[in-house]
Amino acid sequence: MFPGMGGRGMNPAKMKQMMKQMGISTEELDDVEQIIIRKSDKDIVFNDANVTVMTAQGVDTYQIVGTPEEVEREIDIPDDDIKMVAEQTGASEDAARDALKNSKGDLAEAIMKLSGSSE
Repeated sequence: MFPGMGGRGMNPAKMKQMMKQMGISTEELDDVEQIIIRKSDKDIVFNDANVTVMTAQGVDTYQIVGTPEEVEREIDIPDDDIKMVAEQTGASEDAARDALKNSKGDLAEAIMKLSGSSE
């Protein structure tokens, strides 16, 4: 708890002065268009983000405020993999692409699915 806050909250100028005395500085980043947090299976996208950088003891901490949207990551399937699966199974390239996407790029699994084999 900061002294002098009372029950009414603190004057922003006083708060900034106290933070400066403690060696903490903050800065708003201007013109932020989008923030993307990439995970292995999806992205978390902030299109309306406000970003504040707080520096304390030489360490920068980024605070993001906004509305997150989870977006499934699209797997990039190489054309060579699509052609190989199509040739191995006799399926169309579209079917091979779909099977590879469903198997997260696993060639053997895509071939087994299209061949009707399951283990």
